[in-house]
Amino acid sequence: MKKVFLLLAVCTAMIAHANTYQYLVFTNTEGTNTAFSVNNLTLNVDGSNLQVTNSDGTVSVLLTALKSMQFSEDGTVSAVENILNADTPVQVFSVSGTSLGVYGSLMEAAQTLKAGAYVISDGSVTQTIVVK
Repeated sequence: MKKVFLLLAVCTAMIAHANTYQYLVFTNTEGTNTAFSVNNLTLNVDGSNLQVTNSDGTVSVLLTALKSMQFSEDGTVSAVENILNADTPVQVFSVSGTSLGVYGSLMEAAQTLKAGAYVISDGSVTQTIVVK
């Protein structure tokens, strides 16, 4: 249940920062990407499945087969590691939007933060990270 709540919290944070993106792309554990238009997008958890509904219909995604998801302008996936410059100061937020402080770099933030999901911004790029 904790994993489901965390997934929904991260989705909510991602949606809040995704106003310029046209697609939500899911990557499964086999590496296959599936893009969904964000037009009228809703996400609901139904047992062990994530129900993805948009203007095209509803698709069920098995949560245990879900590796990652990210917003995209064109429905393709880019390498998350290359989005934020590792040496740039970053502001860290909880997934609920509370500011947790400014760190000298993404690496410093990742080493300092407790395990969990966070929204990171360098002033021009915002992304969600998970610290393990």
